Amino acid sequence: MPSFEETAITPETRVSELARQAHALAVRMSVADTARFLKDNLGQQLTARLAGISDAKQVGKWATGKASPSQNAETRLRDALQIFQLIQEAESLYTARAWLIGMNPQLDDEAPLKVIAEGRGREVMVAARAYLAGS
Repeated sequence: MPSFEETAITPETRVSELARQAHALAVRMSVADTARFLKDNLGQQLTARLAGISDAKQVGKWATGKASPSQNAETRLRDALQIFQLIQEAESLYTARAWLIGMNPQLDDEAPLKVIAEGRGREVMVAARAYLAGS
């Protein structure tokens, strides 16, 4: 029979499982639902900024399915959704929002939202996992 230590869930195991769940959500959700989720939780302006566009009204069009984002913008939206969902599930909605818009020491004090907008979503995911693992 395994000891308690062998069956205990480590922070890394918990983060990995939450990351798998967040990934599944990000790939299954339609782009319109993804845009709507981010617009509802971050606002139209911040969602436009992370998607790398200047016209925030486009986000509303994406959210209703009246328009579709470019491939690069969709990638950024899905990266942001996956990271947001990971932190939200581990912490809270408010923590996820604050984490995305605040300075981050693992990203040279840049906001994760800005880094996603630059197409560097993987770096933000690494920082999110480290944050949740307590590093």
